[in-house]
Amino acid sequence: MDEASDVMPSELPVERRQRHTRDRTASLNSLSHFKSASSKHIRPRSTLRNRGSNASMKSVGSDTDHSEIIAPIPRRHLLQTSQSLHWLRVDTSSGDEWLNRGVSPVSASSVGSVFPNNRMANRLSFTALMEHERTAVGPSSTADARILEDDQGTIGAGRRFVRWMHRNNMKHWVVPSAIAASTLVKWCIGLGTYSGHNTPPIFGDYEAQRHWMELTVHLPVGEWYTYDLQYWGLDYPPLTAYVSWLCGRIGSLIEPSWFTLQASRGLETGGSKLFMRATVVILDLLLYIPALYTFVCAWQGTRSSRKRHAALLTLLFHPALLLIDFGHFQYNSVMLGLTLLAINAFAAGHDLFGAIFFVLSLGFKQMALYYAPAVGSYLIGKCIYLGPVHGTRLFLRLALTTTLAFVIMFAPFLPPFSPLSTIAAPIIRIFPFGRGLFEDKVANFWCFTNVLVKWKQIFASREGILIKASTGLTALGFLPAVAALIFGGYKTRLQKDAQNHSVDVSPSMAPSSPTPILPLLPYALLTCSMSFFLFSFQVHEKTILIPLLPLTLLLSGAAPTDDVFLWGALGNNVGVFSMWPLLKKDGLGLQYLAMLILWNRLTGYNPFKVRYRNFVGLLSSVVHTVIIILHLLELVVTPPARYPDLFPVLNVLISTPIFGLIWLWSIKRLVEVSWAISGLPGKRGKEGPSLAASAISTTSSSATFGHSPMRGEMGVRATSLGYASGRGRGQTDARRRALVASAGGDREH
Repeated sequence: MDEASDVMPSELPVERRQRHTRDRTASLNSLSHFKSASSKHIRPRSTLRNRGSNASMKSVGSDTDHSEIIAPIPRRHLLQTSQSLHWLRVDTSSGDEWLNRGVSPVSASSVGSVFPNNRMANRLSFTALMEHERTAVGPSSTADARILEDDQGTIGAGRRFVRWMHRNNMKHWVVPSAIAASTLVKWCIGLGTYSGHNTPPIFGDYEAQRHWMELTVHLPVGEWYTYDLQYWGLDYPPLTAYVSWLCGRIGSLIEPSWFTLQASRGLETGGSKLFMRATVVILDLLLYIPALYTFVCAWQGTRSSRKRHAALLTLLFHPALLLIDFGHFQYNSVMLGLTLLAINAFAAGHDLFGAIFFVLSLGFKQMALYYAPAVGSYLIGKCIYLGPVHGTRLFLRLALTTTLAFVIMFAPFLPPFSPLSTIAAPIIRIFPFGRGLFEDKVANFWCFTNVLVKWKQIFASREGILIKASTGLTALGFLPAVAALIFGGYKTRLQKDAQNHSVDVSPSMAPSSPTPILPLLPYALLTCSMSFFLFSFQVHEKTILIPLLPLTLLLSGAAPTDDVFLWGALGNNVGVFSMWPLLKKDGLGLQYLAMLILWNRLTGYNPFKVRYRNFVGLLSSVVHTVIIILHLLELVVTPPARYPDLFPVLNVLISTPIFGLIWLWSIKRLVEVSWAISGLPGKRGKEGPSLAASAISTTSSSATFGHSPMRGEMGVRATSLGYASGRGRGQTDARRRALVASAGGDREH
């Protein structure tokens, strides 16, 4: 001991006494701060004594050894606490394996695994995490300060409404009030005109739906697809006919004259219109809205309730769907709702129920085939992942279930209920190849290139060549999605076998659990449906609703500054714009403008804000400016007689490149997420330090689901590709630095 240790602090010289007082005060303040922040991180005195001795720390100026002072231990980064792991959709029970997991399917700002076990308490939101980092260290650069300002300006009206409801203890009323508000908006849209309003003799889609109710009520099943085909002959699958029959029966009980055979053609009385509008709203409430709510709870179940409510608002006010179903008049929400229920069932591991829901979606509208390659490839990939025993068993069950579902749906057209020849009529009507390559101006490849290459004139007598070319291009377009899902199932199977072999675990896998390739499904749905829209035969402008569904699902789970959000918002706005010639013909100009303004305000997306730091931000500013200019020109300029379709063609020339870029972007995201999940082709994944401790999780539920651990080279793939949706953004860079630093700290310890 130093001889000064026997001297009392009051007897020390003034300078030493002041220095001693300052050091003691600083130590006590630091200790008090860390005790109040996190007492569980303070280590025992013996541990600290050893650490002090190892560092050759000497006691000077006190009778107490400074090595015994309870020094504060720095807290682990928030990304490694249980709350942040929950936000990252990670199961904390498996040690540090969360660093090596794949990309979240919908939330573009997440780098966790597929679906963790349920932890409903103490969620940590992305905004709270980033605010903690920014207030703790301050903006690290001028770019970070600009990003912070951008984040504050991207909070939409929907998120502000949700925040206000939560702060005022009314969060349980958010969902009912959102559904009620969206229903009111839908009903207000329906107060306007519709397709074919006061346009005899053929009228429009409104009359087609009413006429199908009329003929299904009065005619036998065998005549449904053959009766007066020149006047809105039935050309949708049998489930549409059954729904039309049910609605017609109910309407006939209210007022028989609404659906009198032949005499009711072109009927547009107030009562009949009220009933028809009500059928769309009721079916939407019964199928589509529950499917949306289930999706938000299932696929985004580990996000905070505020973020889930904001996502639900984004989906409920989807402008394109509201304008077509409740303005133009159709029942697309039924088909999309059944598809949503199918992918929700797949996420829960209930593949047979998912197959049934998807068959019902196909049975309502044949356009659901746009999703078929992605759905079929996902199920095949899961069968491969499960292995020869469980995979073959699941494949046989899926084949039997799907076949039975189709047989039951077409049963009224098959023996013994009808002659076998009756089945030919609905099949011919469902696939109308005789209509030609396209009818109206649609923002797809064929109409876009038809400006220079007159396809119909070149192949006037060789229509079969165009059908084959269309089929080939469509198949090439969705091939990346099919390959990613099937190869993903094969590669993750190899990784699972390697892991089971290394830890001596049985290679069996419960078929009811979700698979690691589940995050690929939303992107695969987008790739396949956009490929069909761009390249397939006989596409209508309303068909853009099919690729817009997965795009909007992805958008709902992304942060406002992520590329996923920006591409989704741009795609939705351009998708509505691409239908402008149709909406203008229907007299829905006011609804068109109102829905675009409302949805962009709800989501907090400013289409005219110049974003210099990424391509999609600059592209959005340019495209929306051109759209405004085109609308202004359409108001003041009359197209020449030689080019009566000048503005619809310009619409196609603007919209088609955006849809093509979204298709290419979806393929890029498929590659990135697939790499994060299963690695490069031919690599089995190295055994990291957490491999021996990890195990396959088979927990699943209807809200949050189990997952299998994803491995990479010390988590580098997962942590790098997990930020691909927000490439170059300050938010994601901060998270990447924190993850890499924390992983390095764990390896050092």
